Amino acid sequence: MKRVNLIILVLLAVAFLIIVERNLLNLSDILHLENPDAGIVLPFESEVSPDLRLETVRKGEEIPVLITAAEERLGAVVAAMNSVYQNSKANVVFTIVTLNDTVDHLNEWLTKTRLKNVKYKIVIFKPELLKGKISKDPQTLEAVKPLTFARYYLPAYLPEAEKAIYLDDDIIVQGDIQELYESNLKPGHAAAFSDDCDSASSKGFIRGAGNQNSYIGFLDFKKDAIKKLSMRANTCSFNPGVIIANLTEWRNQNVTQQLEHWMELNTQEDLYSNSLAESITTPPLLIVFYKRHSMIDPMWHVRHLGSTGAGNRYSPQFVRAAKLLHWNGHYKPWGRTSSFSDVWDKWFIPDPTGKFNPVRQHAED
Repeated sequence: MKRVNLIILVLLAVAFLIIVERNLLNLSDILHLENPDAGIVLPFESEVSPDLRLETVRKGEEIPVLITAAEERLGAVVAAMNSVYQNSKANVVFTIVTLNDTVDHLNEWLTKTRLKNVKYKIVIFKPELLKGKISKDPQTLEAVKPLTFARYYLPAYLPEAEKAIYLDDDIIVQGDIQELYESNLKPGHAAAFSDDCDSASSKGFIRGAGNQNSYIGFLDFKKDAIKKLSMRANTCSFNPGVIIANLTEWRNQNVTQQLEHWMELNTQEDLYSNSLAESITTPPLLIVFYKRHSMIDPMWHVRHLGSTGAGNRYSPQFVRAAKLLHWNGHYKPWGRTSSFSDVWDKWFIPDPTGKFNPVRQHAED
């Protein structure tokens, strides 16, 4: 009888081990399925992040905000982040896309100033990602700023997010970023932008040089590839300096791959307008999102503060009422000449390393 019991116990033990082994194998398969992109080249080399502070007074849904950080414009990034953080009680988490040589400087600026409690992670951009997608023309290469293409890869930088906000660095947010985040996008739309013919024009909106407020200012409508799209040349363009992205739709529609396709095609057929005066990141976005994007409230993207004559077109009262200000154009608020630079100064935090100083402040010393 004892021998029978011993055999039964041995058989039960063997059965238990078999079940455990199968569960472990199944777990391995599940983990593999959850990481189907293993081996695929991503638009970043690594994530170099401080530990996100788990204990924070800011509760609720995380609001992902992506911003790029170029070394020569690091003061802009800090001012933009400070304005977002101070003007909202929302649980904002910044993803900062930068290059290797900027990480230490950026970390020191954020951890040794009033931004030390901000949640952020730093991701290193991979410039070789642009190989074969940018024209080899010397003038074009000179104008290319690799980090401006980070907005093309929002889902890769924010793999767990369903929705996110992208911000250029030359902005100041004066409203609660949660209001912008909660903007409604139409069904099937992967992004929302500010159209260049929106209602802000009646409140002092500045049109760009030439036809930069319409598609013909960005694309060459004489080229066959553009003709085949049947787009209207006088369609209002939009400004991609602020994007509200539905990342689920972005992934489902393969938006990143579409943008890369038009980048590559441009290197072969030169599809951009000869009068193009803005960033070369805009034309592919205009094509992919033609009549397939939602609108951002105009007061959430008051633009062209960096253009000539902005000081005469906008009243101080209007600037104070704006929820987001954008100094797109040649004249930056940390440069020698800019309209409403005093507004930007309120959010700028001096560099603890002393490496970055607003040019005009330096000139005044």
